[in-house]
Amino acid sequence: MGLFSNLMNKVFGRDDQDTAETPVSSAESTPAPSAIPGEDALPVSAPVTATPASISEVDVTAIMDAKEKAHPEDLDWKRSIVDLLKTMEMDSSYAARKEMALELGYTEAQIEKDGSAEMNMWLHKKVLHKFAANGGKLPDGLV
Repeated sequence: MGLFSNLMNKVFGRDDQDTAETPVSSAESTPAPSAIPGEDALPVSAPVTATPASISEVDVTAIMDAKEKAHPEDLDWKRSIVDLLKTMEMDSSYAARKEMALELGYTEAQIEKDGSAEMNMWLHKKVLHKFAANGGKLPDGLV
Protein backbone atom coordinates (compact mmCIF):
# COMPACT_ATOMS: atom_id res chain seq x y z
CA MET A 1 0.00 0.00 0.00
CA GLY A 2 1.36 3.41 -0.95
CA LEU A 3 1.72 6.51 1.17
CA PHE A 4 -1.34 8.13 -0.36
CA SER A 5 -3.44 5.04 0.42
CA ASN A 6 -2.23 5.22 4.01
CA LEU A 7 -3.25 8.87 4.17
CA MET A 8 -6.70 8.14 2.74
CA ASN A 9 -7.18 5.31 5.22
CA LYS A 10 -6.26 7.57 8.13
CA VAL A 11 -8.49 10.45 7.04
CA PHE A 12 -11.47 8.37 5.95
CA GLY A 13 -11.29 6.10 8.98
CA ARG A 14 -10.43 2.86 7.23
CA ASP A 15 -7.80 0.45 8.38
CA ASP A 16 -6.06 -2.50 6.76
CA GLN A 17 -8.66 -4.92 8.17
CA ASP A 18 -11.49 -3.08 6.43
CA THR A 19 -9.96 -3.68 3.04
CA ALA A 20 -8.31 -7.06 3.58
CA GLU A 21 -9.97 -10.13 2.15
CA THR A 22 -11.03 -12.76 4.64
CA PRO A 23 -9.85 -16.20 3.60
CA VAL A 24 -12.62 -18.77 3.25
CA SER A 25 -11.96 -22.33 4.36
CA SER A 26 -12.98 -25.24 2.16
CA ALA A 27 -15.85 -26.07 4.55
CA GLU A 28 -17.14 -22.52 4.22
CA SER A 29 -16.92 -22.57 0.46
CA THR A 30 -19.30 -25.52 0.01
CA PRO A 31 -22.44 -24.11 -1.56
CA ALA A 32 -25.78 -24.71 0.10
CA PRO A 33 -28.54 -26.27 -1.95
CA SER A 34 -30.36 -23.72 -4.04
CA ALA A 35 -34.08 -23.20 -4.16
CA ILE A 36 -33.68 -22.80 -7.91
CA PRO A 37 -32.78 -26.07 -9.67
CA GLY A 38 -29.41 -25.96 -11.42
CA GLU A 39 -28.12 -22.91 -9.52
CA ASP A 40 -25.79 -22.92 -6.56
CA ALA A 41 -26.51 -20.74 -3.55
CA LEU A 42 -24.00 -18.74 -1.58
CA PRO A 43 -21.86 -20.73 0.86
CA VAL A 44 -23.74 -21.52 4.07
CA SER A 45 -21.19 -19.88 6.36
CA ALA A 46 -19.95 -17.18 4.04
CA PRO A 47 -19.03 -14.04 5.96
CA VAL A 48 -21.61 -11.32 5.58
CA THR A 49 -20.15 -7.90 5.05
CA ALA A 50 -22.12 -4.75 5.58
CA THR A 51 -21.98 -2.11 2.93
CA PRO A 52 -19.60 0.54 4.22
CA ALA A 53 -21.00 3.97 4.98
CA SER A 54 -20.91 6.26 2.02
CA ILE A 55 -17.62 8.09 1.81
CA SER A 56 -19.60 11.25 1.15
CA GLU A 57 -20.55 11.19 4.81
CA VAL A 58 -16.95 11.88 5.87
CA ASP A 59 -16.39 15.44 7.03
CA VAL A 60 -12.68 15.79 6.23
CA THR A 61 -12.58 19.32 7.60
CA ALA A 62 -13.89 18.28 11.02
CA ILE A 63 -11.48 15.33 11.19
CA MET A 64 -8.46 17.37 10.15
CA ASP A 65 -9.36 20.36 12.34
CA ALA A 66 -9.73 18.14 15.41
CA LYS A 67 -6.41 16.42 14.77
CA GLU A 68 -4.71 19.74 14.07
CA LYS A 69 -6.04 21.21 17.33
CA ALA A 70 -4.78 18.20 19.30
CA HIS A 71 -1.32 18.37 17.71
CA PRO A 72 1.41 19.98 19.83
CA GLU A 73 2.71 22.05 16.89
CA ASP A 74 0.95 25.03 15.32
CA LEU A 75 -0.10 23.53 11.98
CA ASP A 76 -2.16 24.66 8.97
CA TRP A 77 -3.27 21.57 7.05
CA LYS A 78 -5.41 23.69 4.70
CA ARG A 79 -2.34 25.43 3.26
CA SER A 80 0.60 23.08 3.67
CA ILE A 81 1.19 19.47 2.62
CA VAL A 82 3.84 19.18 5.33
CA ASP A 83 1.33 20.32 7.95
CA LEU A 84 -1.37 18.07 6.50
CA LEU A 85 0.92 15.05 6.83
CA LYS A 86 2.05 16.05 10.32
CA THR A 87 -1.58 16.51 11.34
CA MET A 88 -2.19 12.89 10.38
CA GLU A 89 1.00 11.79 12.16
CA MET A 90 2.65 10.70 8.93
CA ASP A 91 6.17 11.14 7.61
CA SER A 92 6.37 14.66 6.15
CA SER A 93 9.99 14.44 5.00
CA TYR A 94 10.99 15.49 1.51
CA ALA A 95 11.52 11.83 0.58
CA ALA A 96 8.00 10.89 1.72
CA ARG A 97 6.42 13.86 -0.07
CA LYS A 98 8.36 13.07 -3.23
CA GLU A 99 7.28 9.43 -3.07
CA MET A 100 3.64 10.44 -2.67
CA ALA A 101 3.88 12.98 -5.51
CA LEU A 102 5.34 10.33 -7.82
CA GLU A 103 2.61 7.91 -6.72
CA LEU A 104 -0.03 10.49 -7.69
CA GLY A 105 1.44 11.28 -11.11
CA TYR A 106 4.06 13.97 -10.65
CA THR A 107 7.23 13.13 -12.57
CA GLU A 108 10.92 13.19 -11.73
CA ALA A 109 11.37 15.60 -14.64
CA GLN A 110 8.85 18.00 -13.10
CA ILE A 111 10.61 17.82 -9.75
CA GLU A 112 13.99 18.52 -11.36
CA LYS A 113 12.58 21.35 -13.49
CA ASP A 114 10.27 23.05 -10.97
CA GLY A 115 11.81 22.15 -7.61
CA SER A 116 10.33 20.98 -4.34
CA ALA A 117 8.21 24.06 -3.61
CA GLU A 118 6.19 23.59 -6.80
CA MET A 119 5.92 19.86 -6.07
CA ASN A 120 4.62 20.62 -2.57
CA MET A 121 1.95 22.99 -3.88
CA TRP A 122 0.92 20.50 -6.56
CA LEU A 123 0.83 17.64 -4.05
CA HIS A 124 -1.27 19.57 -1.53
CA LYS A 125 -3.77 20.53 -4.21
CA LYS A 126 -3.85 16.97 -5.59
CA VAL A 127 -4.44 15.45 -2.15
CA LEU A 128 -7.33 17.83 -1.44
CA HIS A 129 -8.84 17.06 -4.85
CA LYS A 130 -8.55 13.33 -4.14
CA PHE A 131 -10.28 13.81 -0.79
CA ALA A 132 -13.13 15.65 -2.52
CA ALA A 133 -13.29 13.16 -5.40
CA ASN A 134 -13.77 10.37 -2.88
CA GLY A 135 -16.65 12.17 -1.20
CA GLY A 136 -14.80 14.05 1.52
CA LYS A 137 -16.38 17.30 2.65
CA LEU A 138 -14.02 20.26 2.47
CA PRO A 139 -14.60 24.00 2.84
CA ASP A 140 -15.79 25.86 -0.25
CA GLY A 141 -12.89 27.37 -2.13
CA LEU A 142 -10.29 25.01 -0.70
CA VAL A 143 -10.42 22.58 -3.59
